[in-house]
Amino acid sequence: MSPEMPQGFSDLVGLEFTDIGPGYSRGTVDVTDELKNPTGVVHGAVLYTMADTGMAAALQSELAEDERCATIELKINYLRAVRDGTVTCETELLHRGRSTAYLEATLENDGETVARATGSFSILGA
Repeated sequence: MSPEMPQGFSDLVGLEFTDIGPGYSRGTVDVTDELKNPTGVVHGAVLYTMADTGMAAALQSELAEDERCATIELKINYLRAVRDGTVTCETELLHRGRSTAYLEATLENDGETVARATGSFSILGA
C-alpha cells in the first residue's frame, strides 16, 4: 500500500496518506462542511474511518505479499470536537503475532489530540 494508492471508502472523506512505513502510517483529512454532523462538528465516523484505515495501512506495510488483514475490533475514545482545520491520524503497530496484530492511533486537529483508538486485526494468509 503506497500513499498514492486509492482507498475506496476512505476516499469519500478525503483521507490522504502522507507517510506509510514499516508498522506506521500517517494520514490527513481537511475538514469540510460535508464531513460535519447537524451540530456543526466533524462526524465521529470520519475519525473512526481515519483510525481504521490508518491501522490497516500500518499493518499492511508489515505483511507478506500473500497476506491480508481485516479488522477484528476497534475502540475509539473521542476527546474533543473538531470544527475546522485538518485532522491528522498517526498509527503505530504495537504487536504483530502470527495471526493477529494490535495497533494504536492518535488523531489530532491542528496540534490538539481529539481522539485515540486501539484496534485488533486478523492476519489472513493466501
